[in-house]
Order: sequence, then C-alpha cells, then structure tokens
Amino acid sequence: MTPLRALTHQVSPQIGQCELTFVGRSAIDLALAQAQHRHYCETLKALGVEVITLSGNAAFADACFVEDTAIVAGQAALVTSMGVASRRGETPLIAQELGKYLELSQVKLPATLEGGDVLRVGQTFFAGLSSRTNSAGIQALKAWAEPLGYRVVAIETAASLHLKSACTAIDDETLLLNPDWVDTRAFQGFELITVAPEEPAAANLLRLDTQLCVQTGFPRTAEKLQALGRSVVWMDTSELSKAEGALTCLSILF
Repeated sequence: MTPLRALTHQVSPQIGQCELTFVGRSAIDLALAQAQHRHYCETLKALGVEVITLSGNAAFADACFVEDTAIVAGQAALVTSMGVASRRGETPLIAQELGKYLELSQVKLPATLEGGDVLRVGQTFFAGLSSRTNSAGIQALKAWAEPLGYRVVAIETAASLHLKSACTAIDDETLLLNPDWVDTRAFQGFELITVAPEEPAAANLLRLDTQLCVQTGFPRTAEKLQALGRSVVWMDTSELSKAEGALTCLSILF
C-alpha cells in the first residue's frame, strides 16, 4: 500500500555548505536543485502520496535531507540524534510536524542515529554502523523498535555515507545493493539484486508500493529492475547528489 504521507523540506539556500563525507565538494546550482526537489514532490503527488513540505529549517544546509531526522514504524516515530553537530538543530521542527500524526520518542546524545542508516524491510530494521550512527544509537533503535514487534540487525558499512546509500528494498523479500559498500552476509534469506558495476551509487531507490523510483543516470540498474517486472519511475535529483543526497533522503514516508 502506498504510504499516505511524505514529509519533505525545501532545499536550503545554504545547501552549498552541506556536510560531505565520501564525495568532493563541487558547485551546486541552487535554482536547479530547488527545481529538482519540486519535481520530486510533484512526482510523489502524482503517485497518490500526500506531500507535506516544510520551510522552517532554511538556515540548515542539509535541511532537505529529512530522512535522517526520524524513523517511522506504524503510528510511532523515533526522532534521531544526528551524527554531526551542524544538523542537530533540524530535528525540533520535524518532531513538531510528526507529532501531529505519530507518537514520538527521542534518541539522546551521546547516542547518534541517522535515518539514512536505518532500512526497514517487513518486521526487520537493518541498522548501519557508520560515521553518523554509533553503537549507542543502534541500541536506542532496538529499545524503541523491539517493543513494537520489530527486530534490529546491525550492519557495518563501508565506503558510503549511510546504509541506504548501499542498500534499499525492492520489496519485503528482495534487496537492491552494492556489494562493495555493505556486508551482504547480513541479508541471508533475501534475494539480492546487485547494481550494475558501472553504477555504484544506484542502490538507493524509493519504494512506493509496486512503483520503484530510480535516479536518472542509472539505466543499467533500472534494466535489472524492469527485468523483474517492476515499474520504474525516473527522478532526476542529480544536483542534490552533489550534496551526498539520494532519493530516500528527501522524504519521511508515513
């Protein structure tokens, strides 16, 4: 079933000062980034999603990457504790909005946890141990998720900012991943589809029921998905990729 709502945030005028970890800094065309974000939101609406777009965090360079600020399961949300100090001011606004719909819990420092490191597949949360998410953060996720009926599996990440840079779900039995960026042994029992070797960053797709939103520029990987009988919806967020963002980063689905 397609998620009812997507919480998004406008692209900040300060996005050129975004945090970067695995990519070099290059000039970002603000107008183009904003246009691509609007098209992202319009595409979600066309797919039947109610889109909520905030603007109150414009002073934060990474504000459009709302996925990192909260994790949702059913009618509950866990507000995260960001792994870099420059982003920690983003969470109050997101919590205020999510609190209108969901029961909130909060991760507190010294635990750090970012939503980009958390992949929910069925009743399992895979949690990436990364430069942004620490062991205490994963323990906080377990303390919140297990009483809700979920199990939490910790995974070491490598060469990517977040777990979902390396792996996302096609459905509850099938994952798309880059095996060079994540330890595939954690995914026993799943069918694993690997990205095309020449498209290492293609593993981040946005799943909306049977529709798979895929970043333009990854045609070989898209062909693999289409060969499985999947419907692919193209999204161009190339300018936002310069800020180390991907498709799932731009929304919280609930």
